[in-house]
Amino acid sequence: MARTDELDRFEFERVLWQQQITRVAGVDEAGRGPLAGPVVAATAILPPRWAECGLPAELAGLNDSKQLTESQRERYFEFLTRCAEIEFAVASVDADVIDEINILQATHRAMNEALAQLNPLPPHALVDGRPVKTLRVPQTAIVKGDARSYSIAAASVLAKVTRDRQMREYARQFPEYGFEAHKGYGTAKHLAAIAKHGACLIHRKTFAPLKPTNLL
Repeated sequence: MARTDELDRFEFERVLWQQQITRVAGVDEAGRGPLAGPVVAATAILPPRWAECGLPAELAGLNDSKQLTESQRERYFEFLTRCAEIEFAVASVDADVIDEINILQATHRAMNEALAQLNPLPPHALVDGRPVKTLRVPQTAIVKGDARSYSIAAASVLAKVTRDRQMREYARQFPEYGFEAHKGYGTAKHLAAIAKHGACLIHRKTFAPLKPTNLL
């Protein structure tokens, strides 16, 4: 087992575990900002005993997925999805629905759909960022939670890797956009491809610079 660092990244979980709430679900998303592709949310429930004995060595260095390399994320993802002690679920909402209901509502829908896959529903969730009014379970919202809670960090990795894999699949369908490199974010190369080829099926048509008024 690997030692935890000086920052107690089970701090928020401990408070709930001490109240006999043993199934605490970390919740996070990936893909709110891109111009293309789905928004993906994930949830992960880690075993309370890890707070005492430390994370498994395979998760040493677990952190906000944005602070990790692609190879680190992939390695953590494989362990998180194979470890029998972890409950997890992932859900995505596609671009057409994002355009229909807006990205905030789509993100919250993905979070709720991920939680709904856990049986039974967890009694409490730790959510990265601001509170989610429509969340189907009681919650604690934590600013920069993916760097402060191992449960949220695990969800962050699950969401990010899932979405990146989906975007690499889309890159095979729409090779002219380079999705495998920028994952749908508004890089200069992506914007140039949009200017040349127009929007494809997975672009978010309500996002600038894809709104019709900006394509004239």
